[in-house]
Amino acid sequence: MFRIFCLMLALGLGGCVVYEPVPAYPSVPSNFDRAWNAALGAVQDAGVQVTSSDPATGLIRGNTNGIEVTVAVVRQADRSVRVQFDARGATGRDPDLGSRFSQAYDRRMGR
Repeated sequence: MFRIFCLMLALGLGGCVVYEPVPAYPSVPSNFDRAWNAALGAVQDAGVQVTSSDPATGLIRGNTNGIEVTVAVVRQADRSVRVQFDARGATGRDPDLGSRFSQAYDRRMGR
C-alpha cells in the first residue's frame, strides 16, 4: 500500500509545471506619439489657444491674436515623423511665433 501511495505521489508531482514570469518591459511611446505630444504642448507654450486636435489626422488647429495656426504631424514612409507649422498672417502681427513654437518643440523633444 505504501508503494502505491509513493508511486501516486511521484506521478502527481511530475505533472506540476512552473512557468517563469514573462519580463515586463516599460512601454516606449512611438515616434508619432512623442512628436504629437511635443507639438501639442509646444503650440500651447507658444501662446496659441488650441481649438481642435486630432491625432488620427495629425492636425492641431488654433489661434492667437487673430492668427490662424495649423500644425501637421505626419508619418513618413520611412517611419520618421514630419512636423509642419503654419501660421497665416503671423509675419506682420507676431513674427516670432514660428521660432517660439520651434524652440518649445525642440525643448519638449529633449533637443
